[in-house]
Amino acid sequence: MGLQLPPRGVGKAGRARRTPLLAAVLGVAVVLLAGCSSENRDDWKNLAMPSPVTEQGEHTLALWQGAWVAALVTGVVVWALIFWVVWRYRRRSDDEIPIQTRYNLPLEVFYTLAPIIMVIVFFSHTVRVQNIVLDDPTPDNTVEVVGQQWSWTFNYGLGEQDPSANDEVTDDEYAYEEYAYVSGTGSDIPTLVLPVNQTTRFNLYSPDVIHDFGVPAFLMKMDVIPGRVNHYQVTPKEIGTYSGKCYELCGVYHSRMLFNVEVVSEEDYAAYLEELEGTGNTSDGPLIGGENADTQVGLTDEADEYAEGDAE
Repeated sequence: MGLQLPPRGVGKAGRARRTPLLAAVLGVAVVLLAGCSSENRDDWKNLAMPSPVTEQGEHTLALWQGAWVAALVTGVVVWALIFWVVWRYRRRSDDEIPIQTRYNLPLEVFYTLAPIIMVIVFFSHTVRVQNIVLDDPTPDNTVEVVGQQWSWTFNYGLGEQDPSANDEVTDDEYAYEEYAYVSGTGSDIPTLVLPVNQTTRFNLYSPDVIHDFGVPAFLMKMDVIPGRVNHYQVTPKEIGTYSGKCYELCGVYHSRMLFNVEVVSEEDYAAYLEELEGTGNTSDGPLIGGENADTQVGLTDEADEYAEGDAE
């Protein structure tokens, strides 16, 4: 015999205990919603992905949102089936034994084929978007990007661009005959300037270890690997200032590998290159490492002192 207890009524005391709890939950919800800025609301709308400011990033965002929608639909269907089975085949009395089914061939075939079809669909969409964002049409500009411990160097081409020049690390052929450059240090965050509505190609070099060049607002990043030259292209469509960083743990000062991005008009971009050229920051070829990446102001002074002490 089972022990039966009388039902418990809520009463005034129970309602009194629940009222403060409900008020607290509503208060927290109001505070959270009131604290959401427009940027945070965009993150919710984009499912925690930044709003893209490049043409290529729009395809990445669409893939991200589509994957979440498909995952949510799949979750709803699965949970609906679980709850339906629990309710439909529940035991209705103490002396009833639910029907014991060993297998259901049509359901097992469906549960096997459905995940395979889903993986194929996800894979095909991923490959399609990857081909779009990594497409290599002739760029309007080429910037040679160098990630070195622990900052960035940006080499801008001056004069006419040679689209036929490749990015082979074994030769000395580059897209321009002359370059203007900006090199950051451990105490100076460099700025990458890009023209709006123009396609810019990044050739990525590293003289030391693996880095990763990425801008969250571009929805794109790529490894910077010693001994090879990776590349990708972006077409910014909004003038503004954005943040970039290294996404690969590259050493003790990895956290300092930051840079800023300024997307400006074509006229301002041309004026910026003239300004760099006027300050004498020019070279016959891009600075892609070697002796140009040996020292970092603010990071190597202490190391040099140790080296001098050892030499003595």
